[in-house]
Amino acid sequence: MTLTPDCCERMPPDRIAAKPHPAALIFLWACFTAALQSLHAAALLLAGTPLLLAACALSSSRLFTLLRRTRWIMLSLLVIYAWATPGGGVWEGIAEFSPTWEGLAEGLLQLARLVFALAGLSILLGLLTQQQLIGGLYALARPLCYLGVSRERLAVRLALTLHYAETAMLDTSTNWRGEIGKMLASPTGAQHEVELHVIPFTLRDGLLIAASCALLVLVLL
Repeated sequence: MTLTPDCCERMPPDRIAAKPHPAALIFLWACFTAALQSLHAAALLLAGTPLLLAACALSSSRLFTLLRRTRWIMLSLLVIYAWATPGGGVWEGIAEFSPTWEGLAEGLLQLARLVFALAGLSILLGLLTQQQLIGGLYALARPLCYLGVSRERLAVRLALTLHYAETAMLDTSTNWRGEIGKMLASPTGAQHEVELHVIPFTLRDGLLIAASCALLVLVLL
């Protein structure tokens, strides 16, 4: 799979004005997710509940899918915090084998942070197509060029990852050994091209990125 920036598709002016640059939206979600980690219970619920309600209204099916696929991570997170955090035992009769109230509280707090982050991600994925998502990450990776990292190669690898992940999720085959073999096999066939949607940054995008940075700094201070 190859990336050809000189053949990139440019978005029509009406679509450019319709919503912010994909890179600005991705940056906003990243800053919001980072800010959630520093919020305490009351502030976390105040900030995250409206976002969760918006995700249920705008992209409920995508949100449900994200929650379903992370259910074991959530359960593991709750168990680890409940049993590994010192405090008063929930079941005093079994002493050290009991979860603690402090652990349950901290575990539920971490679960809330994860759910709110997934709610924001579901809205983000609903606003951006796969090409726009890759294009936004490609734009955000621009500083890596000064470190000698090829953002074109990163975009190609991301496109391949998304392609194979989507294929695997849609495949209902029960022959898991054959599927693993196909995934590990060397790629053959014709070359593919990755199309990036080149969208110019506007003043609105700059203000959105600046506001995202200000929000993160305000929460961390």
